[in-house]
Amino acid sequence: MKNKDFSNQNLQGKDFSGQNLQGADFRGANLEDANFSGAILFFCNFSEANLRYANFSGADLWKSDLEYANLYRAILYRANLSGTTLYRAILEDADLKFANLQGANLSEANLKDANFEGANLIDAIQ
Repeated sequence: MKNKDFSNQNLQGKDFSGQNLQGADFRGANLEDANFSGAILFFCNFSEANLRYANFSGADLWKSDLEYANLYRAILYRANLSGTTLYRAILEDADLKFANLQGANLSEANLKDANFEGANLIDAIQ
């Protein structure tokens, strides 16, 4: 499903676990409670998407765009977020334990009560 267009779709609760969705466009989509655990998500566009309670455990989001995305209480445990753009994203109460955020752009993101235990924040912009 490479380069698939899911923009502005209602995909609440959808199971994308383990899938290769490289380059997919999820701009403005409702992905609340969606499961992306173990998915390959290189270069995906999640800007302005609703990702509340979404599960990205072990997912690879290398170089993806999550600008203005709502990741309230999202699970990003051991996710690869290196090189991602999280500008003005909502990460309130998100679980980022042991996530790789090397080189990620977190500027102006809402990080209230987010858990970064063991996360790699080398060269991350905050």
